[in-house]
Amino acid sequence: MNDTAHFSAGISISAVELHAFISAIWRGAGSEELEATLVADHLVQANLSGHDSHGVGMIPRYLRSLADGELKLNRHATLVRDAGAVLTVDGGLAFGQVVAKEAMDMGISRAKKLGLCAVGLRNAHHIGRIGHWAEQCAAAGLVSFHFVNVAGDPLVAPFGGIDARFGTNPFCAAYPRRGKPPLVLDFATSRVAFGKTRVAYNKGVPLPEGCVIDHLGRPTTDPRVMHESPRGSLLTLGEFKGYGLAAICEIFAGALSGGFTTHADTIVRSNAIINCMLSVIIDPAAFDAPDADVEAEAFLAWVKASPLQQGADEIQVPGEPELARRRERVAAGIPIDGTTWAQLEEAGRQFGVVAPAAQAE
Repeated sequence: MNDTAHFSAGISISAVELHAFISAIWRGAGSEELEATLVADHLVQANLSGHDSHGVGMIPRYLRSLADGELKLNRHATLVRDAGAVLTVDGGLAFGQVVAKEAMDMGISRAKKLGLCAVGLRNAHHIGRIGHWAEQCAAAGLVSFHFVNVAGDPLVAPFGGIDARFGTNPFCAAYPRRGKPPLVLDFATSRVAFGKTRVAYNKGVPLPEGCVIDHLGRPTTDPRVMHESPRGSLLTLGEFKGYGLAAICEIFAGALSGGFTTHADTIVRSNAIINCMLSVIIDPAAFDAPDADVEAEAFLAWVKASPLQQGADEIQVPGEPELARRRERVAAGIPIDGTTWAQLEEAGRQFGVVAPAAQAE
């Protein structure tokens, strides 16, 4: 990749200082205290987990969406249909970090009562790292799985195609463990999340091979094809398998929730990121499977005991990489690339918020 003029040396900052800064920015922008706190909670936790693509680097785009009148502050989730074990919730383009939490609160309460609840959340502004919502369910002792679409914002080419036709459409599932952190599987159905191309673009570094194609369908490692015209496309993970899962996420989340899917009539060319999510939340006790935890732990121990391939340090189960990264970043600070930090400083100045001192990396 050629050198670019838009990046600079990065910084490192503690989670506590970063949280206070982000919360202050949103209070300055007009958010009420709880909303600002929930947004900061979510974004900083994403950075702590190593998912910088869904962390504080999203703030410049959120602010552009707010300025365009798309992101709506201080709104809450609306329950539009209650069918017992099925709830339909409208986000009203409010902060996804608020309305997704509220939708999960509703689903958790109903699943504890009935044993199971399916929640369709539609029309939410960006709901961020989906693992955050699965972790919320797991903290309540509940199993969950989640299908998400990025409505009307095509970034990913279908298997065999050369132009973007749908979003990064994440899938997530979590399983609570007694006395241990939950299993959390959370991934975009594209080979990399779009936000990871933004991080690479800001840093001026190439992407891994096999992740993106340019506007003519040619493979490239240059993240600029996703951020400068003419724009290219992300590729799906696992070729046709990832494409198939992305299509199911689009339909389950966008259509079943009563939201919308991505097609010629719904393309959104704006700074808004609109998510719909279908979540199925289950109380494990409802299955009357007294040995479920024993069987789950026996399997995990069996898997982790496999002899290691050359170059492998350990076998991890879903959720362990994020836990390791959280421990590392709590101790050493959260790294932020120079371009993103400059954007955050500018956001602070916009609302009279002074950025905290940060250590150069």
